[in-house]
Order: sequence, then C-alpha cells, then structure tokens
Amino acid sequence: MDKAPGENIICFAKDWSEDPTSCNHVMRALSRNNRVLWLNSVGARRPNFGSARDLRKMGAKVIGFLKGPREVEPNLWVYTPLVLPFPYSGAAARVNGWILKVTIGILRRALGMRDFQLWTFLPTTVGFVGGLGESLAVYYCTDEWSGFSHLGREPVAVMEQALCAKADVVFATSRPLVEGKATYNKETHLASHGVDHAHFASALDEGTSIPKDIAALPRPILGFFGLIENWIDLDLIAYLAEERPDWSIALIGKSAVDTSRLNRFPNIHLLGRRPYRDLPGYARAFDVGICPFVSNELTRNINPIKLREYLSSGLPVVASGIPEASNYPGSCRLAPTPVEFLAACDEALRGDSPELRRRRSEAMRNETWERKAAESLEIAARVKAARLGAAA
Repeated sequence: MDKAPGENIICFAKDWSEDPTSCNHVMRALSRNNRVLWLNSVGARRPNFGSARDLRKMGAKVIGFLKGPREVEPNLWVYTPLVLPFPYSGAAARVNGWILKVTIGILRRALGMRDFQLWTFLPTTVGFVGGLGESLAVYYCTDEWSGFSHLGREPVAVMEQALCAKADVVFATSRPLVEGKATYNKETHLASHGVDHAHFASALDEGTSIPKDIAALPRPILGFFGLIENWIDLDLIAYLAEERPDWSIALIGKSAVDTSRLNRFPNIHLLGRRPYRDLPGYARAFDVGICPFVSNELTRNINPIKLREYLSSGLPVVASGIPEASNYPGSCRLAPTPVEFLAACDEALRGDSPELRRRRSEAMRNETWERKAAESLEIAARVKAARLGAAA
C-alpha cells in the first residue's frame, strides 16, 4: 500500500482471535499506514444460554473486556466491548449505543484518535452508525447475511437494508452483492477479496514441508480447507469418494455440521482445523483444490477467499455453486452437477503441469489484500472529501 496520510479507523467485526477471514486481512492491511481499533463482535444473534459453547464465549468476552485494548500488531488494537447480547431488541440497542459511545470516546482519547472513520462488517450494528461521532461510515459486505440459517433471516435483511442506506460508502465482495446493495446506496462498490499471495505461493517452494497427516495419503489428493458448514455439499463429496475409491479427499477445517455420513468412505480424511501458517504445506500436497458448495442464495453471492488461495498455491480448481468461479477461466472449472464435477476433476488431473501451476500463482501476484484495501480506502477518502466540500 502506498504511503498516505494516516486515517483513524474503528471497525465492528467478528472476534479477532477466530480463523482469519476478509475482515482480518483488510484491517491488517489498512493498519500498515493507518491506526485501527478493532471491536470484537457485539453479537449477530441472540446467545443460547443453554449452550456450553455460547457460555464459554460470553465468559471469554468478559475476560477480554477486563484486559482492555491490546495492540496485536503495530497500529492495530483489539478491544472487546461489553454490551447486552440481544441484537434484535430495540431497547438493548439503545442501551448498547450509549455504552459504546462512552466506551469509544474513552478509547479514542487513550489512543489519540480524533477524527475517525467507522467501518462495519456486521449488519446488526446499524443502530450504532451515525451516533458514535464518526466522520464517515463504511459498510463492508462480505456475505448475503439473510442466507445464514442461524440468523433471523427477515430481521437481519431489514437491518442490512437500513445500514446500506445510512452508510456513506458500501463495499461488497461479489458482483451479485453489489447489484443487490446498490439499490439502497449509490456509493456501492465492488471490493473483491484479496489474497496473501506470498504465503500461499510458498506451496510451490521445494523447501515447504508437507505435513505428516497428509503426506502419507494415496495420490491423487482432492483438497479442501475452510469451515465445513451447511453450505458445503457433503453429498457431492460422498459421490466423488464412491466413484473414485483410489483418490484421497482431504478436508481441512472445523466441522460445524454432522459429517457422519462420510465416515463409511475410507478415502475421505477429515483432518480437522489446522493453523493458517500451515495451509501452504497442505496445498503443496493437493493435486486439485475443490470448492464443493451447494447452490443457494448464500453461495450465489459469495466470493470465497480460498479460491484465490488455491490459485496462489498453483492449484487447478474445481468448484460448484459459486458463480464467481467463472471469472477464472482456464484455472478454475465451474461444474454444476456431481457428474460434471467428477469429469472436471479428471480433466484437471490430466492437464496439470509445474508450468501451469507457476502461471496460476503468478496471475494472483497483484491480487493482494494491500492493494484491495488501498483501493477501498481511496474510494472512502473521495466520498469523505466530497462530503466536506459540500458542507463548506
């Protein structure tokens, strides 16, 4: 990112400590030349007080609040605000708005943040936008939130529409999302995902070691890394395993759904969550990177980061359910049916070569998070300057 006058940015996002997603990468890139205060999740759903997992998360938030702001990287502080965990309650939103305004005021003084931009990745924060003293409000949309089954579909859709209308700038990570959000805000712009190219391109280096739990698997290996949720097509994975019993299918990531139907296939290997730093070693073992998504309203609007991570690793990619994959012809095959998906994997295996892997990775060299974040900040600066000019 080019050196530019530093901005103060306060953002609402998920918990920083969770597996890195686009919001982590964007804010880390922006913190190179700007001061960033990251506010851990203020809640996208009402907690289940009978859930041990939710109770642990609530306990962790109290501990995080007591620790105060932590500088996790130069110019990037993480803070856990303590708010009422009822995102769809109007009364709770009013109380939380007062709590956050006071809290953010104290933090701004402590960190030397006067004029600041407010960026939010969460539609449930709409009630706070415009009331915290920000000079510019940015909504960064990464998903079709109404497509998540664990959220209130209609309430979150209403909140998101209101947020788009209130924000000064809206960024969306896929073309379908841009089309939908532009209805509510003319300053809606495409902010396609970036990639940590250097990190994943190391999969092409001979010195990158392949982890032991995948090194011994029979080849070829179809590989996936990411959260295994209800948008992953487990039936498709089972079909591939049954049709090609001599192939290995390695799934790397936390399972948030019941995957027991896959247990009868000895060639499916659920390796669990692995550290981000180790993913290039796993990608080095893959013969094909797969994106086996179901086709629904959620997946039709997403632009998965793993697509660029696979390509930066040099891998041929086969995908289903995500139209954004069609933007990489020659490197990524979009296959809508199980039969076509299998055929595309066969084709990818037959047609791959070290030279093609190098070209795929090289094509991603300029798709970095630093460049993508800089482009977004430039748009935000233009809108901010126009507002100041109009007010003068």
